Amino acid sequence: MTAPRGAPAAEVIDGTAAAREVYARLKARVTALAASNVRPGLAAILVGDNAASKIYLRNKVRACDETGVRSDVRYLPADSPQDEVLATLDELNRDPNVHGVLLQLPLPSHLDAVRILQAVSPAKDVDGLTWASLGALVAGQPSFEPCTPAGVVALLERAGVGMDGSHAVVVGRSAIVGKPMALMLMARGATVTICHSRTRGLADHARRADILVAAAGRPRLITAEMVKPGAAVIDVGINRLPDGKLAGDVDFAGVRNVAGWITPVPGGVGPMTVAMVIVNTVRAAEMRLAGSAA
Repeated sequence: MTAPRGAPAAEVIDGTAAAREVYARLKARVTALAASNVRPGLAAILVGDNAASKIYLRNKVRACDETGVRSDVRYLPADSPQDEVLATLDELNRDPNVHGVLLQLPLPSHLDAVRILQAVSPAKDVDGLTWASLGALVAGQPSFEPCTPAGVVALLERAGVGMDGSHAVVVGRSAIVGKPMALMLMARGATVTICHSRTRGLADHARRADILVAAAGRPRLITAEMVKPGAAVIDVGINRLPDGKLAGDVDFAGVRNVAGWITPVPGGVGPMTVAMVIVNTVRAAEMRLAGSAA
């Protein structure tokens, strides 16, 4: 469902405010777990000193502190051998105080990211990126939905954007965002078109979207001429420009005058991605508690 045609400027969907609401609701669930002597625990591994990764992890630690979740970040040198990374993962997989494990990407080039990521225990895969988690998503039985697409869905729901019966276009086909995003929108009743860098007539596809999700990793790819009036435009991209400023995959200034809803960069999808990591960690703790009581 799109906003009325001729609407002035799009409603800006505030991801920071939405994340705060998520954390407020989570506190009650964390308190309930504490009554059973369970404190949700999130552990992360960072290999190397990637500046962006450090910022992401710092945000996740702050979110843990805000909700009462225990955090544990393991910093490994950039030249760490693969066996050392796998050993650290195995330790966290076996630690009963850890309910969620995430591997901060990207990894240094000498490491096999696919193999290492698949070593995360499915029961602790709060990023939702192991083959077990993605396979369950395809089957319509997800335990942990990938965090960025889950954040997008939460933002759409908060803004009152109807997904059932809508036409959604996802620009991007990665296993982290594009593909699971399409599956999650379909599960909520949307008809989905997936586009990518080699799609012919990208603008034509985009203009037909009631919901347009931009996740191609190309700054300001989506312009006002590519947007259906009143559409919901969700910008997943975060790109560092030559001048050091951040830009999304959407030309925010231009598209805002056409769309019905739009997310900013920063302050849109990013905060909700972090929030969904914490949601999945609390869910993992609840699932383990329920399993032990069964």
